[in-house]
Parts: sequence; structure tokens; C-alpha cells
Amino acid sequence: MNLPPVDRAQLVATRRDLHQHPELGFEEQRTSGLVAERLERLGYAVRTGVGKTGVVASRDGAPDGNSRCVLIRADMDALPVEEANDVPYRSSHPGKMHACGHDGHVAIGLEVARRLHAAFLPGGVKFAFQPAEEISNGAEAMIRDGVLESPAVDAAFGIHLWNDLPVGTVALMPGPVMASVDEFEITILGRGGHAAAPHQAIDPVLIAAHVVTGLQSLVSRRRNPFEEGVVSVTQLHAGHAFNVIPARADLRGTVRTFGGKFFDEAPSLVEETARGIARGFGGDAEVRYRRLSRPLVNDGRMTELMTGVAQEIVGRERVIAGIRTMGGEDMSFFLARVPGAFAFVGSAPPDKKGSPHHSPTFDIDEDSLVIGAELVSRTAVRYLETPG
Repeated sequence: MNLPPVDRAQLVATRRDLHQHPELGFEEQRTSGLVAERLERLGYAVRTGVGKTGVVASRDGAPDGNSRCVLIRADMDALPVEEANDVPYRSSHPGKMHACGHDGHVAIGLEVARRLHAAFLPGGVKFAFQPAEEISNGAEAMIRDGVLESPAVDAAFGIHLWNDLPVGTVALMPGPVMASVDEFEITILGRGGHAAAPHQAIDPVLIAAHVVTGLQSLVSRRRNPFEEGVVSVTQLHAGHAFNVIPARADLRGTVRTFGGKFFDEAPSLVEETARGIARGFGGDAEVRYRRLSRPLVNDGRMTELMTGVAQEIVGRERVIAGIRTMGGEDMSFFLARVPGAFAFVGSAPPDKKGSPHHSPTFDIDEDSLVIGAELVSRTAVRYLETPG
């Protein structure tokens, strides 16, 4: 199928406009307005307010309306990060920044929509411009609002611009490629007192220190070493004065896995560890454990299809297997319901290491936008043209 050429100038202009106007999860009013206006102008059937601030656009390329439908997903939200880049398109909103490439994902999604609408498709296409990926709530919100229905979605594809890889490369493999995201909050309950008389108190700070050590031992001693897993305590708050033992301490952190026994057991292990240690010191612990997203698992057949397209675009030797990350992605909710694939598109400058994701100096090589648009466009077409 002949697709119109990628419009690099428009891709870059859209990405930079979005970069200057970042919006946090479920606050993407300007972004969703821009997306909806562009899609309506192209002629798509557009629904707004899907999953609060999400946008869905669809068209049926088959005359009988009974063909397969492919979903293309792009996340829209920014991060609460103060940008440190000195560039003309620097964020105009203090404390907010597109520090993970979602501005590029939206730009790519809109360019793919332009290209596909200009072509005859032997099936339907649906675009999900998703809010709130960074807080892992947006995909589920869109699914609850029916994004996978009317028409029913048969396959889903997405990409992530990836600064751990140089521009001109694509990473793709079947199976789990991004981790589950769990969040825990632990309140250690002790008894306050004078710092000079610790025997009269139950010190929650001491208990918290032992709990942190105990949680780290879950990976080293309670997890099968053949299963990947990460436990990180990222926040610890206690007390207000140097000479007062407080009555409580609060911990917060995350557990990441690719599934398996440790994934199943993590909630109970965290609670048993925290409460057991706290009670051993005469205190107690309250544990709140939330599952934010499951592992992102690529379907074997869809990955093979997308890999073939990637090899045509960047060359067989520049399509890399074996790249996985303990970072999470709520695209996992779409891929848990329909087969699909999710690829990493290299976005670091080819001659130097790119700033890491979520960094205040994060930026991308904008040639990656062209590769991403080609990859998603051709993958959608290839899927619809391939006999079921």
C-alpha cells in the first residue's frame, strides 16, 4: 500500500508545541483539544472525554464494516519536573515538563492518523490518545469508557521513544518487556518520647530502618533468583524535632516484577515483613498495597509482524531483541485484552548518550519521530493486510 511521505516538519512542529505546553495526568485539556481538532479536520469520527481527558478517533476502511480493527495508542501526559534545557521550545509551565517523550508520541500518533486517512485500508483503525500514563490510571479509564468496543478492537500497537538507544534503532521482543508497577505505603506505629530516654518510647524510626532492610531482603532471600524483581523504598518521613522520638514513621515505595510467583506473593510478603518487624519491636504497622499496572506482555505473532516492518525501515541489524526494563507502562492493560506489540524506538543522539527519562534535561533526537511514524503506520497497514 502506498502511504503519503512522513511530514517531518509537521512532526517536529507539533512535538515542540506540545513540549512547550505540558499537562499532567487527567489535566490534558489543551493537548486533547489540539488532538481532537486535528483528527476532526482529517475526517475521523472523534469522541472526547474518554477516560476523563482521552480522545478516541476511528474510521472503517472496509465497505461492509465487518473487517478487523487495529488500535494505535499514544499517551499524552507530562511529569511534575522543572525543565533545565535551554531550548526555544522549553516548557512554559513551571514545574511541568515532557520528560519522557509523550509529546513525541502524540505528534507521531497525529502523523500516523494523517497518513492512514489518506490511504484505503482493508479494515478499521482506531486511535487512543491516552491520558495519565505516568500515574498508571489512563488506560484503565479509557477501557472502562469503551475504547476497545464499538467497533471491537482486534489488535493494538504502540511505541515508546527510548533514550537508552541511539536514534536509528528499534528494540522489540515477544513476552514481558516492561514490569508490573505496585505501590506500597507503610505506617509504622510506635510510642513517642524523649530522645534521651528511648527505653520509655517505642521508636518508629528504628523500626522503619529495620523494615527497609527487611524489604530489601525480599529480593535477595524470598524471591526465586530466576525471576526478575525490584523492591525500592523511595520515601521515609518521621518526626519534627531533633530531641523527640516521634510516634509514627511513614514509608513509601514500589515493587516491580515481570510476573510469576514473586508478583503473586509480593503484597502479602510486604505486609508480613512490615508487621512482623514492627511487632517484634513492640510497635505495629499498617500497610496499604496497590497494583497500578501488570507486566506489559508482547504477543508473539504481533511482535513478529512489527519486527518485520522495523527491519524494513532501519535494517535487520539495527532491530534489537532482548531489551527489557523494570519501568512500567499501562499500555499493559490494552495488551492484556487484545494481542499486540509495543516497541522501543531509539531517540538518543547517535554520537552521545541521551539524558535519561524523567530527567530535567531529557530531550530527543527528532529523527526518531520519523522512524516512529513510519513504524506505526506500516505496522497498522501490515496487520490489516495480513490474512487473519
